[in-house]
Amino acid sequence: MVAKTHSMGLYGMNAFPVEVETDLSGGLPAFEVVGLPGAAVKESRDRVRAALKNCGFDFPVSRITMNLAPAGKRKEGPLYDLPLLLSLLQASRQLLCQIDDAVFLGELSLSGGLRPVRGVLPMAAVAKEAGFRRLFVPQANAQEGAVVQGLEVYPVQDVPQLVAHLRGEAPIPPALPAQAPESLLPQLDFADVKGQNEVKRALEIAASGSHSILMLGPPGSGKSMLAKRLPSILPDMTFEESLEATKVHSIAGLLPSGGSLLQSRPFRSPHHTVSSVGLSGGGALPRPGEISLAHQGVLFLDELPEFSKDAMEVLRQPMEDGLVTISRAGGNASYPCRFMLVAAMNPCPCGYFGHPTRHCTCSPRAVDRYLGRISGPLLDRLDLHIEVPPVDFESLSAPGAAEPSSQVRARVNAARQRQTARYHGEGFTCNGHLPPSRLREACPTTAEAERLLRRAFEKFGFSARTYDRVLKVSRTIADLDGEDVIGSSHAAEALQYRILDRKYWQRPASRGY
Repeated sequence: MVAKTHSMGLYGMNAFPVEVETDLSGGLPAFEVVGLPGAAVKESRDRVRAALKNCGFDFPVSRITMNLAPAGKRKEGPLYDLPLLLSLLQASRQLLCQIDDAVFLGELSLSGGLRPVRGVLPMAAVAKEAGFRRLFVPQANAQEGAVVQGLEVYPVQDVPQLVAHLRGEAPIPPALPAQAPESLLPQLDFADVKGQNEVKRALEIAASGSHSILMLGPPGSGKSMLAKRLPSILPDMTFEESLEATKVHSIAGLLPSGGSLLQSRPFRSPHHTVSSVGLSGGGALPRPGEISLAHQGVLFLDELPEFSKDAMEVLRQPMEDGLVTISRAGGNASYPCRFMLVAAMNPCPCGYFGHPTRHCTCSPRAVDRYLGRISGPLLDRLDLHIEVPPVDFESLSAPGAAEPSSQVRARVNAARQRQTARYHGEGFTCNGHLPPSRLREACPTTAEAERLLRRAFEKFGFSARTYDRVLKVSRTIADLDGEDVIGSSHAAEALQYRILDRKYWQRPASRGY
């Protein structure tokens, strides 16, 4: 007798249905799993055998052949434990029920309990598209799967509970989508930062339009402090943004147990020793990297020149395309990576080049070599450049707190709502992701602003990419002011965020020492 159960497979962001077939035949006892199983799938045989016996079922003494179809796609991970066990129960006629409309996912313990698995959300979405009506998953994954509407998701604790449900003896109530947002951890507040109003303004603009930003300043000026408080002013996530980000974190296995959709934007801050693969993703079995885990959120690179050249340069294409594709012999895996890059760095190795009161101990060659670690193409892709000066005593000793993040976030949300309405149905929601084809239509300028941009383009020798990014930042500043047309004041403020590279990277070698 050949028995069948249904499961799902996952490669990159792409899920696909998997049919588990079991055949019991005569001959010497054996237990074989075929259909391109990975190492974890091959080990399922031992987990299934132990779980069956410890749950009171008989393990068939016969030649067992189990096939995972389609056989041409590799199957990885322990999520096939549960469908393998159920298919074996059906083939040995220890379980007789109708499960053609159901999908099963779950890792087994030796006692028959179910442990959570990765990637339930994208697999649940594809299961719904494939016409399945029921999904059985470990209890810790139930809220994640319940996000998909039109699919009944059942939380399963162990094999006996599932068998009792399938036999109609003790029905399991389906999981309901989470009604309230998950509790958010307390966030650091901009009110803790004294002074640095110009930098706060730049971060507000960056958050409003999802623009990348570079902060350059001496040690102790507050670059890292400001960056760590950036999540407190980021705009609220739309349902579509939350769903996309949650899928990536689900595949990476980073969702908390019992978690549902992400309610706050991701904030990733990898150490400067991270490799290019750690940033972009990869491995023999492609996994999402830091840039994909920061999708719809922030990627913060502190001490940018300390990152390896390969790691920094791998950011260039994903920043433009919002997608990273990892090619392997087994196929290509693509992950979304619409992230807001926030970078911080010192102006020189000792950190005090250009400091008003402290002497820089670096030679001109050392300063040039340090700044030269940031390539021109990468610098060109950073929308805003802001210098973070040392904080003076008057600002530090001023009584009272600075403007709280809640007030800044209200302005950011209002600006982002204007952008979301403007780009409704176009596949993006903010100015930072505005494609060149929509640039002129979305960024109308006054005649005075047009003249100002023309003079700046000719004087500073802007590239076409730089000009486009200045225009996008101008559009965001106008949105913060509630204006439909970009004025000269909006363009002038955007231009001042593009002259820092001229001061440090294009200065004569004999100046400033």
